[in-house]
Amino acid sequence: MLNVRSLVLLGLYGSLLLACRPDREEDRPMAPVGSGPTPLDLHYPSWVVDTNNAIMLPADDPLTVEGVALGRRLFYEKALSDDYSMSCSSCHQQAFGFSDPQMFSLGTDGSIGRRNSMAIMNAAWDRFFFWDTRAPSLEMQALGPVVNPVEMRNSWPVVEARLAAHPEYPALFEQAFGTAEIDSMQVVRAIAQFERTLLSFNSRFDRYEYEGDLGALTAQEIRGRDLFFGEAHCNDCHTAPLFTDHTVLNIGLGPDPEDTGLEEITGIHADGGRFKTPTMRNIEMTAPYMHDGRFATLEEVIDFYGDDVDLTTPNLAEHMLPWMVGQIDLDPTERADLVAFLKSLTDQEFLSAPAFSDPN
Repeated sequence: MLNVRSLVLLGLYGSLLLACRPDREEDRPMAPVGSGPTPLDLHYPSWVVDTNNAIMLPADDPLTVEGVALGRRLFYEKALSDDYSMSCSSCHQQAFGFSDPQMFSLGTDGSIGRRNSMAIMNAAWDRFFFWDTRAPSLEMQALGPVVNPVEMRNSWPVVEARLAAHPEYPALFEQAFGTAEIDSMQVVRAIAQFERTLLSFNSRFDRYEYEGDLGALTAQEIRGRDLFFGEAHCNDCHTAPLFTDHTVLNIGLGPDPEDTGLEEITGIHADGGRFKTPTMRNIEMTAPYMHDGRFATLEEVIDFYGDDVDLTTPNLAEHMLPWMVGQIDLDPTERADLVAFLKSLTDQEFLSAPAFSDPN
């Protein structure tokens, strides 16, 4: 154990080290000896994890209290865009499940995107990101929008310089990563940490299905639940409890030569029309639907699956076999029941949680 004399000597030694630094870090307060970012554990129900749902927490970007707090500020930071008008939250709004209620998001110059902004929740379990899966991690996903010419229209050197000149960010980066030097990878690592904390597992369905609250769902919602997991075959792709199976599928929307999905990334024709399977959690709040936002309501989505799946679409997924063999036959009452059930997946606490809101 250190005695008082040892502590004094350590303090003097630390002061000498600061005095010798050439980059003026002496102007910033030194963290206590032996301190560092505080590890942060995600807390989620035990029923979330099974053999099909392994959580994806990268070893090179561990969750910390300081990293998440920094990432939250950066998620809402408009200095990331060229004209200080947009942040990540502009296209991923908490009240809409961290999605965009517009069919296509607008860039800082009014440019129109080509795909609907995907919702962000339970992303720590995702294997890939964007509709076409082009980003293998949340960190890589966050790199793109800043420099995208139809989104934030900025450059990373500009962003880094702005944050470095900010009166608070250098100290926040030092607390989170042990250095006040700011680069693009530290920015996206912090944002990714925050996004991994966006957990949504407190819907009425969860209380009914996993917590034994038999009064949490109405009779209509229970009928819709039975359809979802049964003859409607929704659960084939939107598998509980995450309500996605982490696949990239062609579901029979019909060919679109302007957007071929995964094929644009792989160059493989058999990948044409394949897009990421999104989660159904909070689906009531994440309209419009599909990669191109073609459906404005859940009723339209159910009608598509009931009537309009294009069975002649090239590369139609094997998951669509029930449609190919004519098993899907939904009457108006069943369709209404399905919509009612999907609305039971809304997590009101998640949509308004102060911990996820703009800290500024």
